[in-house]
Amino acid sequence: RFTVPLRPGEPEGSVLMSGRRTRRGGQTSREAMHALRALPPAMDPCPPGAPGGRYQPLGESDLQSIYETALRVLSEIGMGQSPDALTEKAVAAGAHLGDNGRLCFPRSMVEDIIAGACRSFVFHGRDERHDLTVGGDRVHFGTGGAAVQTLDRESGVYRPSTLVDLADFTRLADSLKNIAWFTRCCVATDVPDNFDLDINTAYALIRGTTKPIGTSFFLADHVAPAISMFDQVLGGEGRFRERPFCKAHISPVISPLRYGEDAVSVTLAVMAHRMPINAIIAAQSGATSPAAPAGMLVSTLAETLAALVMVNVFEPGYPMIFSNWPFVIDLRTGSFSGSGGEISLLNAASAQLTNWLGLPSGVASSMADAKAVDAQMGMEKALSALATGLAGGNMIYESSGMMASLLGVSFEAFVIDDEMLSMVYRLLRGIEVNEDTLGYEAIQQAVFGDGHFLGSAHTMAAMERDYYYPKLSDRQDPVSWLETGGDDMWQRAGKRVGEILDNHKPQYIEPAADRAIREQFNILLPAD
Repeated sequence: RFTVPLRPGEPEGSVLMSGRRTRRGGQTSREAMHALRALPPAMDPCPPGAPGGRYQPLGESDLQSIYETALRVLSEIGMGQSPDALTEKAVAAGAHLGDNGRLCFPRSMVEDIIAGACRSFVFHGRDERHDLTVGGDRVHFGTGGAAVQTLDRESGVYRPSTLVDLADFTRLADSLKNIAWFTRCCVATDVPDNFDLDINTAYALIRGTTKPIGTSFFLADHVAPAISMFDQVLGGEGRFRERPFCKAHISPVISPLRYGEDAVSVTLAVMAHRMPINAIIAAQSGATSPAAPAGMLVSTLAETLAALVMVNVFEPGYPMIFSNWPFVIDLRTGSFSGSGGEISLLNAASAQLTNWLGLPSGVASSMADAKAVDAQMGMEKALSALATGLAGGNMIYESSGMMASLLGVSFEAFVIDDEMLSMVYRLLRGIEVNEDTLGYEAIQQAVFGDGHFLGSAHTMAAMERDYYYPKLSDRQDPVSWLETGGDDMWQRAGKRVGEILDNHKPQYIEPAADRAIREQFNILLPAD
């Protein structure tokens, strides 16, 4: 037996070498342990925003070769189907139309645009506590996706996603610390009108969270009405421009190497309102880009640079996330494969490339192919989240809840992913080496004193500072696990989701603003 304080400042309690506590103050050992676990940590050992970049799948010569080839693609092959407004601006900036009508960008023009592009920006939350800086080497995980099916919490089977699902996912994400921003994770299939869908999607986000958000628009005409709604929430016309808390997810390029006219129009519409842009290129290996990983990185880098050119010829330095998301298909079947070694490697390499260029990077991870909340899901999500985090992706999308190769989304996966991301952040934080942490005096004291490290000040400080204690993952011995119900991770996560959704019911829109919004738009969520 050794006596150890339960936490710094607490009286000592008797502890067996097995780690089981005896009765103390009328509590059983299990009750005391549960009370200990319920206490919040004195500090967060896994803070979001840790620096990345330790994993570098590409060498310096590899980076240079991919970059040089991408510049050659843009100058000699160019981009097809450029809208007139973009062509006019690009030609004035140094581009030219080839004999085949494709818009080509000389190397010098592209490099000038890279040099003048936005390097970092503040992505605001409606609550300034959630503000985050995009750029540099800081890593943040968030959501994305457009799942048309939701894994039902009661039946355990997939069903069409609804607007209520989206509202519930939003308030669930609002309570999870490792989700730095919330972008729509599912499509409300019960809202058939495209305008109503865009407006109600944005409404669900602003009602359920004050974290930064992201959304997309079917048409450019839908942007201004959404901004009007944002202004009302912030208290007056023009307020969104002062604190843009929503970014637009735009896919301006149709792979391979063509612009999408509607997406370019949406880009210009959001720029008029100072909304940050997440320019997403999501080509698929062997289908809309080369199958060889190096060739795919060339093609998708060229396309994402074309998106950067598109934005910057209209306004140099406009805040844009350089989201090069190389996606993988199973070449045997043609089906999208959201997880695995190849897509994790490619997105890590993409993050490295973008950071090498000095641009705000966006990549994707955790898009499990698994349909159930099972071992396959855990393997796939952890592998890709760790790879992209270690590579230093500034904004890592799809990182929570996504299942079934992006076709589905799960409430239980959201809370499991949040715990998994704490572990990823712990890895990113690394090991602090200084005179105190090296522990010479602690070793000396243990050797010549008690003969162990239990209960020492050095140990207790490290307990709070250096170790993460999960709430969902089970660390009991088999007998204790069975005595406490023997639940698996899916079951434990389901209980946690229920607790959050039953109790966390924020109303982040003031009643007067909500009434004004409902008078202006066809808001389909009830006004409770």
